[in-house]
Amino acid sequence: MTSAVTSTATSAAASAAASSAASSAADRLVPAALLVLSAVPVIAGAARLSELTGGAEITPENARFFAAPVPVVLHIVSVSVYSVLGAFQFASRFRRRRPGRHRAAGRVLVPSGLLAALTGLWMTVSYPHPAGGSDLLSGVRLVAGTAMALSIVLGFAAIRRRDVAGHRAWMIRGYAIGLGAGTQVLTLLPWSLVFGTPGEVATALLMAAGWVINVVVAEWAVRRRPAARRGRLSS
Repeated sequence: MTSAVTSTATSAAASAAASSAASSAADRLVPAALLVLSAVPVIAGAARLSELTGGAEITPENARFFAAPVPVVLHIVSVSVYSVLGAFQFASRFRRRRPGRHRAAGRVLVPSGLLAALTGLWMTVSYPHPAGGSDLLSGVRLVAGTAMALSIVLGFAAIRRRDVAGHRAWMIRGYAIGLGAGTQVLTLLPWSLVFGTPGEVATALLMAAGWVINVVVAEWAVRRRPAARRGRLSS
């Protein structure tokens, strides 16, 4: 009997240690992967800001930004803060051990995320179509921007009423949509390498695919988390 109890305790301890190691690895890998994905829009945004402030030559591709620079500047700054700072919110140990810092980061992320979504909508409505743009792509962007803003608002409302699970779920969804530009490189680049520059319809569908991929992964993470928590409690 004693041997069986000891064996069970040892097995439980080993399982807990393995779970802790996996959690520690995820705490490092998930934010790192998100930072890598964030690098694409951040670097592209920095290049655009340098172009606007450095007196670059005005071309048909960038003329709309020089004509109305406010929305694009606000969008670049806000989405850069949102994507980089938001990556660290996915470290569960950071949330548990530094709840004050997690909340402080959230106070920055909510307005920056909303500003990124709203300026994206502003540019979609007010800027002329760029090369490869279309009404279809504008429609996709309007849906994505609206969904991102709504997710952030719902996440904020959830935490105000102490619904932590709802807050986490909506914030994951909003962040996934906000990081769409990073995933869109992975959908557009292979097509460009194989088939050449995509047409208007292909561009819209490939960019939509980037957002869909992120939303699917986010939904998987949201739905997986309760099951994982129940498994840990059972152990």
